[in-house]
Formats: sequence, C-alpha cells, structure tokens
Amino acid sequence: MAGRVEARLTELGIILPQATAPVANYVPFVVSGSSVVVSGQIPLADGKPAYTGLLGDSVSLEDGQAAARLCGVNLIAQMNAVCEGDLDRVRRVVRLGVFVAATPAFGDHPKVANGVSDLMVEVFGDAGRHARAAVGCASLPLGVPVEVEGLFDIAP
Repeated sequence: MAGRVEARLTELGIILPQATAPVANYVPFVVSGSSVVVSGQIPLADGKPAYTGLLGDSVSLEDGQAAARLCGVNLIAQMNAVCEGDLDRVRRVVRLGVFVAATPAFGDHPKVANGVSDLMVEVFGDAGRHARAAVGCASLPLGVPVEVEGLFDIAP
C-alpha cells in the first residue's frame, strides 16, 4: 500500500528519478540524528541540465520557477533514498537554501525560489512549510540557473 506522500506524488503526476550520485568530493546527504542535510540539487532531468542560463537574461521567471521545482523533485528523490522509500518518515522540511544565477539587475530571487517552496507544501502539506534563503549568484555548476539545498527532519 502506498504511503501518504507517495500517493500525493502520484496525484501530482510526479515520478521521482533515481537519486543522483555526487560528481565531486562530497556526499549527497548527511544524516545526523533526526536531521538530514541534502547537498545542493540542480535541475537535472535524465542526467542532463533541463535549464541553463541566467535569470534576467536568457531564463524567464517562469522557467526559473520550473527549474527550482525540478531541483525540489531531485531533493525529494534524495530524501526517498535516505528514507529507504518511505517518504512518510519526513516530519518536516526545515530549511531550503536556494541559489539563483542571475544578472546583477535581477531582483526576483524570492519568486524563483517559490517554485521549490510551493512544491514542498504541495507534497508534504504543513510539514513542507520551511525557513528559506534565496540568494543571487553569478554562476552555478553546468550553467544551470538554480540550485537548492535542504534541511529535513525525519522519524526513525
């Protein structure tokens, strides 16, 4: 029988990808007690960047939000690995750090970050409400426009 979160993902039409392996000298997540820190996830689909470029230049606000949402799907995939397929163990999305590659004049970083924030609430309900930082930067790995890291609380 599917869990509550798995049923919600199905209802939303979201199929979780396999959690991606790190490409450098780090681990995809660290579990410490009931806390899980997930390393930054970029908008990969089928192992390739689904979005590239800068907000305020070649990437629209809507595409930035979609990229952030895809980062969130990849965060949830990592959490699925942490929880060995039982996402009902996620008690809380505690914090998201959203990095937005943008031109100096771009100022809608929080609107881009809403792409992932909205997803977490859609998937986890009130447990998906979180603290957040949305930070602009000059560039991100592989030329993607958004990267998101997360802090979660899980049940044993």
